[in-house]
Amino acid sequence: MRLSTGVLLALLISPLAQAELIDDVNDRGELRIAVQSDTPPYAYKENEHLTGFEIELGQAIAKELDVRAQFVEAPADQLLPGVQSGKFDIALDQLDAKQTLDGQLDISQPYGADARVIPFQKDNPAFESAVNNALQRIKDDGRLTALEQKWLKNQAASQ
Repeated sequence: MRLSTGVLLALLISPLAQAELIDDVNDRGELRIAVQSDTPPYAYKENEHLTGFEIELGQAIAKELDVRAQFVEAPADQLLPGVQSGKFDIALDQLDAKQTLDGQLDISQPYGADARVIPFQKDNPAFESAVNNALQRIKDDGRLTALEQKWLKNQAASQ
C-alpha cells in the first residue's frame, strides 16, 4: 500500500513540478522577447524606441497570446543562451529553419518568405502550440505579409 500511495503521489505531483512556459507567461502577463537592437530593418532604435519587423511581429504574437510584449535588448551571443536558461521566453533573431540548434532549444513552425523560426525552451508543448497557432493566425489574416512588405521589401530587392 505504501508503494502504491507513493507512486500515486508522484504521478499527481509530477505535472506540477514541471510548469509549462505558457503558464509562466500568462502568470506574468508578458512575453519576454529578446532582440538585438542594432539589426535594421529587423530591430533597431529610432528616437530611443525599438522599432522594426521583429518588434511589430513580437507585439502581434504577444497580442495573440493575450499578454504584453516585453522586449529585452541582448547581444547576439546571449540571445539563445538566454532563452535556454529561461531569462527570455523567445528570441527574434532572423534564425531560419535550416540552422541547427543542436537540440538545445525547440523552434516554432517556419514563417515568412525566408522561413524564419522562433526558438524557445525545450519540452514546452503547450507553449509551442500557442506560438505556432499565433503565427498561423498572423499569417492567415495577412498581418505577416503586411509586416514583410512594410519592413523587408527593400531587403529582398537588395539580395
